[in-house]
Amino acid sequence: MVFRMHSCCLAALAWLSFVFYLGATTAVQAQQTDSAQAQTTATQRWLVETKDGSVFQGVYLGQSEAGVRLLTDSAGEITIPMSELKSFRILDERNFRNGEYWFDNPNATRYLFAPSAYSLRKGEAYYQNTYLVLNSFNYGITDRLTIGAGFELISTFSGEPIFFITPKYSFPISDKWNAGAGVLYANAPIEDFSGLGIGYGLITYGNRDNNATLGVGFGYVDDEVSGKPVFNLSGMRRISRKMALVTENWLVPSDGYYGVYSYGIRFMGEKITVDLAFLNNADIASDVLAIGVPYVDFVVKFGK
Repeated sequence: MVFRMHSCCLAALAWLSFVFYLGATTAVQAQQTDSAQAQTTATQRWLVETKDGSVFQGVYLGQSEAGVRLLTDSAGEITIPMSELKSFRILDERNFRNGEYWFDNPNATRYLFAPSAYSLRKGEAYYQNTYLVLNSFNYGITDRLTIGAGFELISTFSGEPIFFITPKYSFPISDKWNAGAGVLYANAPIEDFSGLGIGYGLITYGNRDNNATLGVGFGYVDDEVSGKPVFNLSGMRRISRKMALVTENWLVPSDGYYGVYSYGIRFMGEKITVDLAFLNNADIASDVLAIGVPYVDFVVKFGK
């Protein structure tokens, strides 16, 4: 009997020791997890937009019934009431340069006219207006497939509207190389013609801020395809948070090849870009304007 009681006591003590060890271990792990989460949260930088259009950026300090607390660089700690909160997002630390946040390039899929081998991400879209008369709309069906369409305004009022479609498929090859292919097709309300366009392939090197693209395509009118390719070499370099340099250059088959080059500045916001550029070649420089023909467009991005 004594031996049984002694055994029972030892078993009970062992069980209690195990329970205590398990509880203590769980508590320590939970404390470590909370500490890690707190450390991660403490380094998160948030971008918060309020319903009146104000935008605040700072280190996220937490939230309560009073609102979201941020530690900003300019105003110190602030609290944004929940009732005034419109949206927020966590900023990618890789986009900070010398302590300044650089938003993603809102117009990385196109130079002036020519596309790059980057696609809109799924759910993204943009509207582009060129010379106030050429309108185009593009939408990301998937992360690789973009569909676009547009129209020319003056021809619409004349009763013979010009419409066009611009599907493009792109895919990454490596971290710095992307490839793509697409088609531009436009109706041609001209006697003896029904449609014209170009089918093309692209390869882009770099990233969405700094890149160069080589494009090769074959133009066609109705069912007749050109025997000579069109070449395009374009580039973009982001020189500041809100500004980039853009160039787009073409070799178009004629009797031989007819070249056109361009250079300009892109002004950028988080959801809008404006291009101010010049189109030029030897004929334009000598007969029209030495610095080239002015080119103006703007793009408004929607979605993500």
